[in-house]
Amino acid sequence: MILVDTGPIVALFDPADADHQRCVDVLRTVEQPMATTVPVLTESLHLLQPASVGAQRLMDFLADDGLRVLFLDDEGLARAFQLMARYADAPMDLADASLVVLAERLELQEIFTLDRSHFYAYRIQRGHRHLAFELVG
Repeated sequence: MILVDTGPIVALFDPADADHQRCVDVLRTVEQPMATTVPVLTESLHLLQPASVGAQRLMDFLADDGLRVLFLDDEGLARAFQLMARYADAPMDLADASLVVLAERLELQEIFTLDRSHFYAYRIQRGHRHLAFELVG
């Protein structure tokens, strides 16, 4: 499974976005299921503007199971807040933190993001190890 950040979601569904074609090209190469989180979805719909054609296309994509939406429980939310404090100098927002939490929980490393500088810096904790994300695209 590949985690998906806000940037590619907005770019995929907004043809006027500067990264639209690049993200479409990457999407064509992805063979694994993709997943995101509620905070990322919230951020994406806000940026796309809820009444836009892009937002409707994203909603249709979700309805067609093109992208799975995962939730944080209380423990996951607490971990996200820890990460936000740890990476405060980045700064890390809740959307990014939620993706790191799910990478830790589901033992994933691949992420489709345009936010390369942050996701190069973030680390996935696995026991005593801290793993780097594998950036898709």
